[in-house]
Amino acid sequence: MEGIFWLVIVVVMAIIEIITLGLTTIWFAGGALVAFLAYVFGANLVVQVILFVVASLLLLALTRPLAVEFLNKDRTRTNAESLIGKTAVVIQEIDNIKAHGQVNVEGQEWTARSVDGQMIPRDALVEIVEISGVKLMVRQNAQINGMP
Repeated sequence: MEGIFWLVIVVVMAIIEIITLGLTTIWFAGGALVAFLAYVFGANLVVQVILFVVASLLLLALTRPLAVEFLNKDRTRTNAESLIGKTAVVIQEIDNIKAHGQVNVEGQEWTARSVDGQMIPRDALVEIVEISGVKLMVRQNAQINGMP
Protein backbone atom coordinates (compact mmCIF):
# COMPACT_ATOMS: atom_id res chain seq x y z
CA MET A 1 0.00 0.00 0.00
CA GLU A 2 2.85 2.37 0.82
CA GLY A 3 4.34 1.79 -2.61
CA ILE A 4 1.12 2.84 -4.33
CA PHE A 5 0.97 5.93 -2.11
CA TRP A 6 4.46 7.04 -3.20
CA LEU A 7 3.69 6.38 -6.88
CA VAL A 8 0.47 8.42 -6.58
CA ILE A 9 2.50 11.28 -5.05
CA VAL A 10 4.99 11.07 -7.95
CA VAL A 11 2.20 11.22 -10.52
CA VAL A 12 0.24 13.99 -8.77
CA MET A 13 3.34 16.17 -8.30
CA ALA A 14 4.38 15.62 -11.92
CA ILE A 15 0.91 16.56 -13.18
CA ILE A 16 0.87 19.71 -11.03
CA GLU A 17 4.31 20.61 -12.39
CA ILE A 18 3.18 20.10 -15.98
CA ILE A 19 0.14 22.30 -15.39
CA THR A 20 1.96 25.12 -13.58
CA LEU A 21 5.47 24.96 -15.10
CA GLY A 22 6.67 26.77 -12.01
CA LEU A 23 9.41 24.42 -10.85
CA THR A 24 7.64 24.03 -7.53
CA THR A 25 6.48 20.41 -7.24
CA ILE A 26 8.92 18.45 -9.38
CA TRP A 27 11.33 18.26 -6.43
CA PHE A 28 8.68 16.51 -4.34
CA ALA A 29 8.01 14.08 -7.17
CA GLY A 30 11.71 13.20 -7.02
CA GLY A 31 11.53 12.81 -3.26
CA ALA A 32 8.50 10.54 -3.59
CA LEU A 33 10.38 8.46 -6.16
CA VAL A 34 13.28 8.04 -3.70
CA ALA A 35 10.78 7.02 -0.99
CA PHE A 36 9.20 4.52 -3.38
CA LEU A 37 12.61 3.00 -4.10
CA ALA A 38 13.20 2.75 -0.34
CA TYR A 39 9.87 0.89 -0.06
CA VAL A 40 10.91 -1.48 -2.85
CA PHE A 41 14.12 -2.28 -0.96
CA GLY A 42 12.18 -2.96 2.24
CA ALA A 43 12.63 0.25 4.28
CA ASN A 44 9.98 0.96 6.90
CA LEU A 45 7.59 3.92 6.68
CA VAL A 46 9.63 6.20 8.96
CA VAL A 47 12.71 5.77 6.78
CA GLN A 48 10.62 6.34 3.65
CA VAL A 49 9.22 9.61 5.02
CA ILE A 50 12.66 10.80 6.12
CA LEU A 51 14.09 9.96 2.68
CA PHE A 52 11.16 11.76 1.01
CA VAL A 53 11.79 14.95 3.01
CA VAL A 54 15.58 14.87 2.70
CA ALA A 55 15.59 14.01 -1.02
CA SER A 56 12.97 16.67 -1.80
CA LEU A 57 14.90 19.36 0.05
CA LEU A 58 18.24 18.32 -1.48
CA LEU A 59 16.78 18.30 -4.98
CA LEU A 60 15.23 21.70 -4.35
CA ALA A 61 18.41 23.22 -2.93
CA LEU A 62 20.88 21.71 -5.36
CA THR A 63 19.09 21.65 -8.70
CA ARG A 64 16.53 24.45 -8.65
CA PRO A 65 19.08 27.27 -9.12
CA LEU A 66 20.56 25.44 -12.11
CA ALA A 67 17.14 24.72 -13.58
CA VAL A 68 15.98 28.31 -13.17
CA GLU A 69 19.18 29.62 -14.78
CA PHE A 70 18.82 27.17 -17.67
CA LEU A 71 15.16 28.03 -18.25
CA ASN A 72 15.74 31.79 -18.05
CA LYS A 73 18.83 31.95 -20.26
CA ASP A 74 16.80 32.93 -23.33
CA ARG A 75 14.59 35.39 -21.45
CA THR A 76 14.25 38.59 -23.41
CA ARG A 77 14.07 41.78 -21.46
CA THR A 78 11.00 43.90 -22.00
CA ASN A 79 11.23 46.96 -24.21
CA ALA A 80 11.48 49.22 -21.18
CA GLU A 81 14.09 47.07 -19.41
CA SER A 82 16.24 47.08 -22.53
CA LEU A 83 16.60 50.87 -22.25
CA ILE A 84 18.58 50.73 -19.01
CA GLY A 85 22.19 51.71 -19.67
CA LYS A 86 21.43 53.43 -22.97
CA THR A 87 22.06 57.06 -23.83
CA ALA A 88 19.16 59.48 -24.39
CA VAL A 89 18.94 63.10 -25.53
CA VAL A 90 17.14 65.60 -23.30
CA ILE A 91 14.40 67.26 -25.37
CA GLN A 92 12.84 69.17 -22.46
CA GLU A 93 14.93 70.39 -19.54
CA ILE A 94 14.76 67.95 -16.65
CA ASP A 95 13.79 69.63 -13.39
CA ASN A 96 12.56 67.34 -10.63
CA ILE A 97 11.28 70.24 -8.51
CA LYS A 98 9.02 71.49 -11.32
CA ALA A 99 8.20 67.87 -12.23
CA HIS A 100 9.03 68.16 -15.89
CA GLY A 101 11.52 66.78 -18.33
CA GLN A 102 11.59 64.59 -21.38
CA VAL A 103 14.15 62.57 -23.25
CA ASN A 104 14.31 60.90 -26.62
CA VAL A 105 15.76 57.43 -26.82
CA GLU A 106 15.66 55.26 -29.92
CA GLY A 107 13.06 57.56 -31.47
CA GLN A 108 10.71 57.38 -28.50
CA GLU A 109 9.88 60.22 -26.15
CA TRP A 110 9.82 59.44 -22.45
CA THR A 111 9.13 61.46 -19.34
CA ALA A 112 12.36 61.65 -17.39
CA ARG A 113 13.63 62.63 -13.97
CA SER A 114 17.15 63.07 -12.67
CA VAL A 115 18.30 60.39 -10.21
CA ASP A 116 20.47 62.87 -8.32
CA GLY A 117 18.01 65.78 -8.41
CA GLN A 118 20.22 67.92 -10.66
CA MET A 119 18.66 70.02 -13.41
CA ILE A 120 19.72 68.74 -16.81
CA PRO A 121 19.59 71.15 -19.76
CA ARG A 122 17.98 70.51 -23.12
CA ASP A 123 20.20 68.70 -25.68
CA ALA A 124 22.34 67.12 -22.95
CA LEU A 125 23.09 63.43 -23.23
CA VAL A 126 22.04 61.30 -20.30
CA GLU A 127 22.37 57.68 -19.26
CA ILE A 128 19.21 55.76 -18.37
CA VAL A 129 19.76 54.30 -14.91
CA GLU A 130 16.38 52.80 -14.06
CA ILE A 131 12.68 52.96 -14.77
CA SER A 132 10.22 54.17 -12.17
CA GLY A 133 6.66 53.63 -13.28
CA VAL A 134 6.46 55.32 -16.69
CA LYS A 135 9.42 57.63 -16.11
CA LEU A 136 13.02 57.07 -17.02
CA MET A 137 15.43 57.88 -14.23
CA VAL A 138 18.52 59.39 -15.82
CA ARG A 139 21.94 60.68 -14.91
CA GLN A 140 23.92 63.29 -16.77
CA ASN A 141 27.25 61.76 -17.57
CA ALA A 142 30.17 64.16 -18.03
CA GLN A 143 31.97 61.70 -20.31
CA ILE A 144 28.95 61.40 -22.62
CA ASN A 145 28.73 65.18 -22.90
CA GLY A 146 32.41 65.60 -23.82
CA MET A 147 33.58 66.95 -20.48
CA PRO A 148 36.64 65.54 -18.71
